[in-house]
Amino acid sequence: MNQVFKELEELKEKIRYHNHRYHVLDDPEISDAEYDRLYKKLITLETAHPQWVTPDSPSQRVGSGPQTAFSQVMHRRPMLSLENGFSEQDILDFDTRMKRFLGQKEDIVYLVEPKIDGLAVELVYENGVLLTAATRGDGNVGENITANVKTIPAVPLKLMGSRPVPELVEVRGEIYMEIAAFRALNQTRVAENQPIFANPRNAAAGSVRQLDPRITAARRLNMFCYGIGELIGAEFKTQKELMFGLQQWGLRINQTALRECRQVIEVIKHCRDLEAKRAQLPFEMDGAVIKVNDLNLQARLGVKSRCPRWALAQKFKPSQETTKILKIEVQVGRTGALTPVAHLEPVEIGGVVVKRATLHNQEEIEKKDIREGDTVMVQRAGDVIPEVVKVITSQRTGREKIFHMPLYCPACGAKVEKKPGEVVMRCLNPNCQAQVREALIHFVSKAAMNMDGLGEKIVLQLIDKGLVKEPADLYDLKFDDLMQLDKFAEKSAANLLQAIENSKKTALAKLIYSLGIRHVGEHIAEILADHFGSWEALIQADETSLQTIAAIGPQIAESVTAYFQDPENQQHLKRLLKAGIQFTPSRRLKGTGPLADKTFVLTGTLKSMERSEAKRHIQKAGAKTTSVVSKSTDYLVVGADPGSKLSKAREWGITVLDENEFLKLLGLDKK
Repeated sequence: MNQVFKELEELKEKIRYHNHRYHVLDDPEISDAEYDRLYKKLITLETAHPQWVTPDSPSQRVGSGPQTAFSQVMHRRPMLSLENGFSEQDILDFDTRMKRFLGQKEDIVYLVEPKIDGLAVELVYENGVLLTAATRGDGNVGENITANVKTIPAVPLKLMGSRPVPELVEVRGEIYMEIAAFRALNQTRVAENQPIFANPRNAAAGSVRQLDPRITAARRLNMFCYGIGELIGAEFKTQKELMFGLQQWGLRINQTALRECRQVIEVIKHCRDLEAKRAQLPFEMDGAVIKVNDLNLQARLGVKSRCPRWALAQKFKPSQETTKILKIEVQVGRTGALTPVAHLEPVEIGGVVVKRATLHNQEEIEKKDIREGDTVMVQRAGDVIPEVVKVITSQRTGREKIFHMPLYCPACGAKVEKKPGEVVMRCLNPNCQAQVREALIHFVSKAAMNMDGLGEKIVLQLIDKGLVKEPADLYDLKFDDLMQLDKFAEKSAANLLQAIENSKKTALAKLIYSLGIRHVGEHIAEILADHFGSWEALIQADETSLQTIAAIGPQIAESVTAYFQDPENQQHLKRLLKAGIQFTPSRRLKGTGPLADKTFVLTGTLKSMERSEAKRHIQKAGAKTTSVVSKSTDYLVVGADPGSKLSKAREWGITVLDENEFLKLLGLDKK
């Protein structure tokens, strides 16, 4: 039996090796027929000895049945977005910012790589074995897509190669579908009378998020790796060394287009070369990613908002199409900003039908001489927001109409103003119907108070019937009020009332975001909640204290203090709190709870709860969790099959708790 087990293990290693040669290196050493014989032998042995089937076996790429839903995965380190650049001047400006921040005049070495138009994912390997795979999600929490990612041949189930594997590594990369595979998939879908995918990225994302991994396996997906999150048990000095380290572990990188540039002019040249070769590549590439190569410099540069300061996504010129402006109308946002919008003859750009495009403001309209009736070139700026690039003046007939921004709000009739230093015109009437509508839609949205089932159409009905004028009114709604709405029955009214009631228990950051304070998005709301920790501390903060926070500048500080000092806003907030809104303190709030400011590390598997639940209990007690044992660690919680963290904790004299001791410390032993 020992000989059979040894043969099975050797067979798995051999198949992993040939998978790597074929799918990652594109340099196979055996024929497909020989590979098929090896794989068939593996299946035969594992069928005879199912007790020896391991999660990292090549046979486990496809095998699990359909999932009912995707569970959530919390990233140990946030998966940040990248700041975008659209011109060569943006690259020069980026280089200037790097030198200014670092206080140096000498050239900075950059690493430039293609920006693949795919789905950002994270692969977590513990001791070389693939543990989980997750989508980016909101940057902090993604969806668990492990079963599906295991079907992708380019993703190793077990790290291998010449470099010792780390204890833990979070590998970040892009799952994509090559253009040939995308076209073949769409041809199949046409033959089967199924809707086709708009583009390769759409096809890749849809394939990865299939509930049945067997469907994912049938799609020809691939992956390039470009970086890491958490890393324990290995060290690198540069981004280039890191990339080739990933390759040494058996992970796939885009080596052929990777370029180390020692001057910013080399960066610009390589970006030009990449864009020129764009049409010749087998995959969709929508830009280049420029990174400071030195990892120590990356650490010094840090992050700003949701973006690393040391990287830039230089976007290539998106697809453009010509169409006609049918009319221009002005929309009023929740902050009173007036935005001109062009209604277009529908046109397909990059697989998406575009019917509207932003015109930004009056200055932009005058600068480009945009008129109603013009034939224009439209692009999806940043591949997201449609905008008018230029007017095709040769197509003018003389019937085009010059457009001027209104002097009065198109929604409420109040006079509009433009503040000194701004280009945006604003309606200053806080009771403007359009502002009220947009503020309410924002308040109930998923990212804010998350009133499930309360969409834009219902909000408009509530306003039209005079049932709601401000967010606090939502909490005064009665059953009979909702029964007045179109298509509402007893069940739908009861469900909506329950959703409104459920929204009363929320996170402090969500409540801050829901208020619609100008310049305060989700990320800034989280920063404010984490810094101040309580509602009382936040509303009493002045501009000086706000500007001590790294991500808060004068503009945001002024906006926040102005909001909380406004008497009308104060009345609105009192009504909200009186309605019974309760919010949990920030997850990073310190100084409260029985374990205030203590640091926990978890290792092994707990029997009584998932690790994510244990972390929530720790944070609720005022403590924090980290993934690395250090001399500042207060407690190591040990479950079944602990790793090397246990020996480190004992070496440094850190208090070690078994599961029962942990539950007792948190007061959970009686539950």
